Amino acid sequence: MSNASHPQPVTAAENYRGVWGHRIGFGTKAAILVIDFVKAYTLEHAPLYAPGVAPAVRETIGVLDAARRHGVRVIHTVVSHQSSDFADAGVWALKAPVVKCLAEKPFNEVCEGVEPLPSELVISKQYASAFFGTSLAATLTAAQVDTLILTGCSTSGCVRATAVDAVQNGFRVIVPRECVGDRHSGPHEANLFDIDSKYGDVVSKQEVLDFIERPRSVR
Repeated sequence: MSNASHPQPVTAAENYRGVWGHRIGFGTKAAILVIDFVKAYTLEHAPLYAPGVAPAVRETIGVLDAARRHGVRVIHTVVSHQSSDFADAGVWALKAPVVKCLAEKPFNEVCEGVEPLPSELVISKQYASAFFGTSLAATLTAAQVDTLILTGCSTSGCVRATAVDAVQNGFRVIVPRECVGDRHSGPHEANLFDIDSKYGDVVSKQEVLDFIERPRSVR
């Protein structure tokens, strides 16, 4: 029987090659978005504990240091529900009631090393995307930002949702792979692959640092 009737299996990368995965690169002005780096993901007894997040927090510290030295805007997000019955969480609270732990201390406290400075904007959101129901797009547009560098957690949840909304709002999406984390390597890697294929560029932390530290005249 010929091979034509039984195509040989190919890897995802081979399947996507030439169709998805074009590089978009950095633009001229970037902002760093730190997505939901709170202790609910890093404390081992926490309901949302994700082993891949603490290493991402540590890697992000250096990116924030460089951004602040070079005048790159840093914005943070946290999940915050204003209603005690979580009415503003809508159906998400029914699908994932674990998000209610984000109303409790110490789970809603920002991880050490990535705390926002007093001058940095902190956006409260109720859902996965940092854009949904917030002023993020308007804030970035007013600042003439064209590139959004995503750090935070989780890769398969809020990072991915934000990446999709960012490109739909007209921003170049850059994800330094060392600076995002998840509960398990499977969804983490699958979503990095998908983001890199369709919504932005997944790059190394060093590539982000090189861009931040490059003189603005040659960006």
